[in-house]
Amino acid sequence: MVVVGVEPNFIWMERAGIGTGTRNVALKLWGGLPEGDPAKLVDELYAKENEGAAEPSGSQDMIGLIYPGINRLDYDSRHRCGIFPCHIESNTDPEIAKWLEQVINVLPIAPRPPGYSPLGIKNLDPEWARRLGQSGKACFDAIVSKDIVALGASMNECMLCWKTMLPHVLAHPTIPTDLAGLLAHYQSRYPGAMYSGCGGGYLFVASEEPVPGAFRIKVRLA
Repeated sequence: MVVVGVEPNFIWMERAGIGTGTRNVALKLWGGLPEGDPAKLVDELYAKENEGAAEPSGSQDMIGLIYPGINRLDYDSRHRCGIFPCHIESNTDPEIAKWLEQVINVLPIAPRPPGYSPLGIKNLDPEWARRLGQSGKACFDAIVSKDIVALGASMNECMLCWKTMLPHVLAHPTIPTDLAGLLAHYQSRYPGAMYSGCGGGYLFVASEEPVPGAFRIKVRLA
């Protein structure tokens, strides 16, 4: 999968798949981002956030907060139970970051509602898991190549995999918003679109042209 470090130049919605819960834990733990080996900081933050948790989170939020730039996380179930990536490919090229800032449009939709869970239905088919992983690889390659068409295609493929493997990502009794309808609308008009997380949050739209109502991010490079 791909995670991008962004500058905290505004307040993100809570429960929106953007790592705010992990950021709150980090603020309590450190007060800010400390110096040190980022891999060790990820381990420390992961342990703190999941202390006593019945259903531990993944490690991607910690990595997205701590590692600067654009990062491809390669996971392998044989490496640390698949919880932490076996390899991280990082890119902090200012020109690539600038391009990404110009093509990712962020639309606020709605936070996850109380009582929501994406895990009610699980279709964990290995082929769809493979396709999901490949969509992350394609996403990173598209960003590094500054290819808007390939980036949009990778985002659309990722959402198709999510919808197939975990249908409650887009449709759940607690969600009043037509997430699938909104997604289809933007995917039909722009190169690609995907949600920031399960149950809504933000909609990321890949477009070289401004998207009405959207804002853009600033990639953190240091």
